[in-house]
Amino acid sequence: MKRVPALAGVLLLGLLTAGCGSDEPKLVVYNAQHEPLLAELAPAFTEATGIEVELRNGKDLEMSNQLVQEGDASPADVFLTENSPAMSQVEAAGLFEELPADLVAPIPEQFRPRSGLWTGFVARSTVLVYNTDQVQASDLPASILDLADPEWAGRISFSPTGADFQAIVAAVLELEGEDATRAWLEGIKANGTAYDGNNVVLEAVDSGESEVGIVYHYYWERDRAENGDVSDNSEQYYFGDQDPGAFVSVSGAGILASSDMKSEAEQFVEFLVDEQGQQVLADSYALEYPLNPAVQLEPPVKPFSELQPPRVNVSDLDAKRVVELMTEIGFL
Repeated sequence: MKRVPALAGVLLLGLLTAGCGSDEPKLVVYNAQHEPLLAELAPAFTEATGIEVELRNGKDLEMSNQLVQEGDASPADVFLTENSPAMSQVEAAGLFEELPADLVAPIPEQFRPRSGLWTGFVARSTVLVYNTDQVQASDLPASILDLADPEWAGRISFSPTGADFQAIVAAVLELEGEDATRAWLEGIKANGTAYDGNNVVLEAVDSGESEVGIVYHYYWERDRAENGDVSDNSEQYYFGDQDPGAFVSVSGAGILASSDMKSEAEQFVEFLVDEQGQQVLADSYALEYPLNPAVQLEPPVKPFSELQPPRVNVSDLDAKRVVELMTEIGFL
């Protein structure tokens, strides 16, 4: 049985509660996902349920650290991230309420932690963008680990300070171990140029300043869909065979154990993972992959079913050790 009523019923509920006034408590969502995406999603949830949402926006680790500091005194009811390591940090601090099994059932098990304390709801694939005037697809490496080899010296780019890249490093750490991860980081640092932001990486590759760049698929897809300003001279390359470079990073959603609005918070998380909310995500500007198999992105985005990601349990991504390693090597 669904916890959120059928659409007609929840729309009626919205009408019945619309007159309650501004004194009604709002569901407080600490949001580290993209602000424009939640600016579309939150009003759709309110329209469907009548539950008002207050978004407090920030970055993944900024907000997870804030939650850990606030502890049980946090005003947050729900926490959303762009990448999963920040969810693991809050989980490790014992701050999440276990989610009902039937609520998260629409999301495949590999995109949920074993603990059941939060769930993935949307994902993005790691890719290489490459300048088509400088590199042929046939010359690209079989593994993202190969970018540390001397032949790629002066040819690669990435944005190491963001949570996106750090999640990729977390996957390498889990799959390859600490020594191999350190060697890889040292190699790409020697070979590459660090930029501040994935869109800057796109621009560098498109202009020919860099031959290839490590990003997630949706940065290139969004630019190509909008105007191609920083993607018209580049293409995407997807790693396969469960390589660390085929890692799929998961955005997470969890309910704070300290919340006074757990019923409303459950409705919000269910909206995120059920077909109605997943379709809002699929139809949005974001071009991230819905994780409910009933909802798919439209072409020309590569179908999610054709990706070949490594099997990494989201519980095992160690954000703390990643930050320590990247600081040690000089990225942070």
